[in-house]
Amino acid sequence: MKLGAVRAWLRALRAPKRPAPGKMTPADEAMLDTLQHAAFDYFLAATNPRNGLVADTTRAGSPSSIAVVGFALSAYPVAVERGWISRVQAVERCLAALRFFADSDQTGTAGSTGHRGFYFHFLDMDSGLRAWASELSSIDTALLIAGALTAATHFDADTPDEAELRALADALYRRVDWRWAQRKDGALSQGWKPECGFLHYGWDGYDEAVLLYALALGSPTHPPSDAAFESWTLTYQWENQYGHDVLYAGPLFTHQFSHAWIDFRGIRDRFMREKDCDYFENSRRATCVQREYAIRNPRSFVGYGEDCWGLSAGDGPSAPPQRVAGRLQSFYGYTARGVPFGPDDGTIAGPSILASLAFAPEIVLPVLRSLQTRGPGGDAAAVRASGFNATTAPQGWISVGEFGLDQGLSVLMIENFRTGLPWRLGRRNPYIRAGLRRAGFKGSWL
Repeated sequence: MKLGAVRAWLRALRAPKRPAPGKMTPADEAMLDTLQHAAFDYFLAATNPRNGLVADTTRAGSPSSIAVVGFALSAYPVAVERGWISRVQAVERCLAALRFFADSDQTGTAGSTGHRGFYFHFLDMDSGLRAWASELSSIDTALLIAGALTAATHFDADTPDEAELRALADALYRRVDWRWAQRKDGALSQGWKPECGFLHYGWDGYDEAVLLYALALGSPTHPPSDAAFESWTLTYQWENQYGHDVLYAGPLFTHQFSHAWIDFRGIRDRFMREKDCDYFENSRRATCVQREYAIRNPRSFVGYGEDCWGLSAGDGPSAPPQRVAGRLQSFYGYTARGVPFGPDDGTIAGPSILASLAFAPEIVLPVLRSLQTRGPGGDAAAVRASGFNATTAPQGWISVGEFGLDQGLSVLMIENFRTGLPWRLGRRNPYIRAGLRRAGFKGSWL
C-alpha cells in the first residue's frame, strides 16, 4: 500500500462513521472469502518447500516460527475444502514439514532443533536449527503438534502418502515428553534453554495454554501428573468488567488461540461448572469487554469506538513519546496489549477482530465493514496488518509486512465461523478428547 493511501485511511479513523449492523449479506460472504483466502496465501509465499518451515513474518531475514508451521498444517485442510490448493499439494506440504521434524536434531544442544520432542521457538529457514538463541517452547510446540494432528485427522485416505502423514504426526506427538516439562508446583514450564535449563516462570493466570494442557494430558506416552491442569486453574482471576463476569486475560489472542482447534461450546471443566459458564462463552464476553473499553476510551486514543477495537499481541509503533490528553504517552513496539488494565498505546490488532467472528459476529461484522470502507480501495490492509495506530503524530502508523500467527489464526477462526471445519477435526481427535476428559471437562460433544 502506498504511503499516501495509508495516511488517507488513518485520517478517516479520526472521524469514524457508524456502520450499519445487520446479518450476513452476500457482500459479507465475499469480504470474508477474500480476507480468508488472502490470509492463507501467506503460507504459499512464506514456506520453504524443502522442509515445510514457514517464516514468522514476511520481513527480510525472518526465521521460521514453529507455531506458524502448526497454523499452516491446520490451514491446508481448509484450503483443500475451499479449492485453493489440491489435496495432493496439501499432503506434499504437510509431509515436507513432518518429515523434517521427525528427522530433526533432538540433542538439545545450542545448535540443534529440539529436545525430548519439544522444539526451539524459532528455527533457521534453511537449516532448521535454532535461531535467535530462542527457548525450547512448550506452547509453540503444542501449536505445532495441534497442526500435525489436525492434518492427520483430515487426510484420512488409504494412500501411501496420507498413511505416512498420519504415522509421522502420531510419532511426533508421542515423542513429546510433557512430564519432563512439569514443574514442582504441578504446572508446565513455559520453556527451557540449553544454557540455563528451565525458565523461571510457568503458566500463571488464564491464557492460551488450555490447548497445551489438553495435548499434554492426552499423551499416551509421557503425560504430566493429574495435578498439572488443576495447578494452573488455581491461578485464574474471575472478575466483573463493564458488567460482564469474565475469566480475565487482557489480550484478545489469549481468548482465541486454543479455540482455533477446540470447540469449547457446552463443555466445562470444574472451574467453569462452578461459574455456570464455558470457555467459548467466556471468549464472547471478553470480546464484548474489548468493544466496551474502546467505546469508553479511557485514555483518549484516536479512532477508538464501537467500530474500532481489538487489543492483542502484535506489532506497534516504536515512536518517541507524545502528548495525548495532557499526558506523555509512550509507544511499545511489538508487545501484548490488553484491556482494561493495559498496556495500551492506541494500537489496534486487526487480525484479533477477525478471530473474534465465531464468538460475537453481531459486533464484529460491523467493524470489518467499517474498516474496509475506510481503507483505500477496500483492500482491508488494516484488518490484516499486525497493528495500526491512528494516534501517533503526525500521520498515524500501520505495521509493515505480515505476521504468520495473524494470518493462520484468521484462516482457522473465519472457517470456524463459516463451517466449523477445524472444530469438527478437533472433536474427532482421540488425543484431544482424552486430554480434555482428564482435565475434568464434561458435557456436549464429550
